[in-house]
Amino acid sequence: MKRIYQGFTLIELLIVVSIIGILVAVSLPQYKDYVAKARVASAISSMDGVKLAVAVCAQDGSTVTGCNSSSNGIPAWTATNVLTSVVATNGVIVATFTSAANVGSDLGGKTITFTPTLQNSRLSWAVSTDVAAGPIKDAIVKNSSP
Repeated sequence: MKRIYQGFTLIELLIVVSIIGILVAVSLPQYKDYVAKARVASAISSMDGVKLAVAVCAQDGSTVTGCNSSSNGIPAWTATNVLTSVVATNGVIVATFTSAANVGSDLGGKTITFTPTLQNSRLSWAVSTDVAAGPIKDAIVKNSSP
């Protein structure tokens, strides 16, 4: 009995390769956004300690004035692979992302600013950023909500 080996034709192979190419073209931008959103979530959660310290400082002094980094119980920031600096000045916290090589071109060198408002012994935060509008900015606003 003779065995006949039959493989894929060239057309079938080209169709499979083109389908794989289309899937990759669609998934890479989604993956890039997913990674950037994860970095945003990491950055914002790592800032929680500074936000808490500013809140304690504001409650102790009944004002956010004087709630600065490295004073009044607000810790100095140690750079991470996502954030170069987090600076508190009179309660306003400004976080700067590291270079684009570390966090991508959408976040590289951009800032997130948390501005506190103290009313009736209640501290609330407003968030602003210079990140361009889109899914990453939406992630910043979403992750910043209490």
